[in-house]
Amino acid sequence: MTEFEDISLEEMISDGFDIVAEEINLSDFAETDKNSEQKIFPILPVRNMVMFPNVVIPITAGRKTSIQLLEEAQKNGDFIGIVSQKNSDLEQPSEKDIYSTGTLAKIIKIIKLPEGNITAITKGFHRFKIKKIIDNQPYFKAEISKLKDTRPKDQEEYEALLENIKDLALKIIELDPNIPNAANFAIKNINNNDDLLNFICTNANFSSIAKQKLLEEKNLMTRANQCYEMMHEDFRKLELRNQIHQKTSKDLDKQQREYFLNQQIRTIQEELGGGPESDVEDLIAKAKTKKWSKEVEEHFQKEIGRLQRQNPNSPDYNVQRNYLDFFTDLPWETYTKDIFDIAKAEKVLDKAHFGLEDIKKRILEHMAVLKLKNNMKSPILLLVGPPGVGKTSLGKSIADALGRKYVRLSLGGLHDESEIRGHRKTYIGAMAGRILQSIKKSGTSNPVIVLDEIDKIGQGLHGDPSSALLEVLDPEQNKSFYDNFLEMGYDLSKVMFIATANSLSTIQTPLLDRTEIIQIAGYTLEEKIEIAKRHLIKKQQEENGLDAKSFKLGNPELKHIVEAHTSESGVRTLEKRIAAVGRWVALQTALVKEYDPKISLEKVDEILGVPRPKSLSEITGVPGVVTGLAWTSVGGDILYIESILSNGKGGALTMTGNLGTVMKESATIALEYIKAKHDELGIPQEDLDKKNIHVHVPEGATPKDGPSAGIAMLTSMVSSFKNKKVKPHLAMTGEITLRGKVLPVGGIKEKLLAATRAGIKDVILCEANRKDVEEIKKDYLKNLRVHYVNRMEEVIDIAIEE
Repeated sequence: MTEFEDISLEEMISDGFDIVAEEINLSDFAETDKNSEQKIFPILPVRNMVMFPNVVIPITAGRKTSIQLLEEAQKNGDFIGIVSQKNSDLEQPSEKDIYSTGTLAKIIKIIKLPEGNITAITKGFHRFKIKKIIDNQPYFKAEISKLKDTRPKDQEEYEALLENIKDLALKIIELDPNIPNAANFAIKNINNNDDLLNFICTNANFSSIAKQKLLEEKNLMTRANQCYEMMHEDFRKLELRNQIHQKTSKDLDKQQREYFLNQQIRTIQEELGGGPESDVEDLIAKAKTKKWSKEVEEHFQKEIGRLQRQNPNSPDYNVQRNYLDFFTDLPWETYTKDIFDIAKAEKVLDKAHFGLEDIKKRILEHMAVLKLKNNMKSPILLLVGPPGVGKTSLGKSIADALGRKYVRLSLGGLHDESEIRGHRKTYIGAMAGRILQSIKKSGTSNPVIVLDEIDKIGQGLHGDPSSALLEVLDPEQNKSFYDNFLEMGYDLSKVMFIATANSLSTIQTPLLDRTEIIQIAGYTLEEKIEIAKRHLIKKQQEENGLDAKSFKLGNPELKHIVEAHTSESGVRTLEKRIAAVGRWVALQTALVKEYDPKISLEKVDEILGVPRPKSLSEITGVPGVVTGLAWTSVGGDILYIESILSNGKGGALTMTGNLGTVMKESATIALEYIKAKHDELGIPQEDLDKKNIHVHVPEGATPKDGPSAGIAMLTSMVSSFKNKKVKPHLAMTGEITLRGKVLPVGGIKEKLLAATRAGIKDVILCEANRKDVEEIKKDYLKNLRVHYVNRMEEVIDIAIEE
């Protein structure tokens, strides 16, 4: 068996012919009478090649039988028959595995290779056909008959066709970088038309089967036409490949590396079953599972068509793919079924939250209407109150009561409108707003969405997010909420929005107008104790790895923690104090130390530290000190207003304590009122003329402002001028006018709860605030006596000791 390896024509001409030319002359191997005398011809099967007459070709042989055939033929000067195998994979071809038509060849030279193989330089002479195989040991030997070529009838046409073949061959050589330049030289220097045709048929990029058919064709004109047609097909492929290459080369720029990487990724995806086609198929499959309107369906089909037309390697493709992924992930007309069991809902709310009767009542009312009408638009509830009173967790309880999905959306610090409305999808990295992302996350179009800290939205360079919320929180408009990324309306009317805030002062009026405001004040002492017993202690036992019997806190201990170790409207700090007790118990348990599970008051102070003083008598037990009531963003609080007299020119007022403009004006009004009414107040004119007064509000690092400390400032000044103390356990709040009238103020519920926490027993309020007090549950105000006044004279009479 012989083997044929590809040897470049350039190497053959530049190397092989140089070697041959030194020792031999090809003219010495012209056909002689020898082959007419030769009756039996050795047959050499070759793979992946077809030999034509008058062509010189190197053949590399590796097997002993092939080497023996070539050596003996050269030694005897015999011609050999070179035929092609039908199947190039066969190592031991039989008679039926080789073609019967081949080419008689003469061995010009044999070159021995270092690895033991030999390369024979052969030249073809005649086509032949095997008549009969005589012997196949050690190699094939056969009787043959020569085949003659049929000359063309029209010689001029034949010559013109050969000229065309020659020109086309030169063009192919120019286009194909794999063909050596020596081929160009060889073709130009072949003068015989038949030799030119045979040379091109041998070296053209045709398949072995196609070349065999050309060899078997006896009519030269037909052979030339077939060769020309196949060359034209190769030429068109080369042209197309070069055009694609040139076009691709123009497109390559700085992103060349990324382009090739994307090409590789695409190939890998296609091998793994991915790629652009699977992207489209996946999206269409997802779309079939969606329930949406005809308008949405048309929009989807339009966008999926746009994706199919885009180049998968372009950035726009990924933008469009991300858009359609989000589009098909939205729940559209998918809704959860509301639970209309009012009694069960009430139990859920009562179990999760102690107190908060107003909000519970409002939710149950909403559920009742929804049950009767079944198409009510969901309300926009705004829960306003200090931190730690359960505003956020209330949203989760409402979702559980209604059987809806729950999503919490924190708006604190948000300062970009795009966070609400989304970015336009034309930008790389664009995404939908947080409203639609929450809808997608919930998997339903009617979840409960808690908009947490809506009062802490900022305003930056990229629009006003609170203005963008106007459409979201308007029941008349949010039926077709427009998101810039989605580029079409989405129905938010079935979503139940619950907003939370600590203060209404920073929220836009149009936004407030779209919501139902529900004020949530702080908890009373009794409510805090009950919340701790029902929820906080159990929660901290679980979080600290303790069981229910690990420690117990009774009512006296919980009351002591609330009064002596916390000062807040909610229960967040109370939970932290109980957590500290839980950690102490966990430490004792881990160290295997004995301790009493019944935590005593002394042990509470040992764990939590020194308690704050309970009595206000030491602070307010001197003239000029008054307890005021203030409202802050974290609930109600008490503050002290001090004043003191000093010798001077008289009438000078000094104010300290980081006071705002309004609060300073209140102090000025109070002093002017005293100067005008000093006789009625029992203050000598001499004191006003010779005494300066200094007003101070402690905790100077904390900014303070507002008119509600007016009556407290006036009372403090009168107390100093008359050198009489203010009654103990008394607090007050109210604005004053220049003529001594007391005006109402806000935050009454929070202020009264703060007074209760501080141990205040008497409170002075404006008569106009009576309605605010009557709205507060009586339980919140037990042990607290409220005095209503209209003028400052009444305040002085109640507050100053005789």
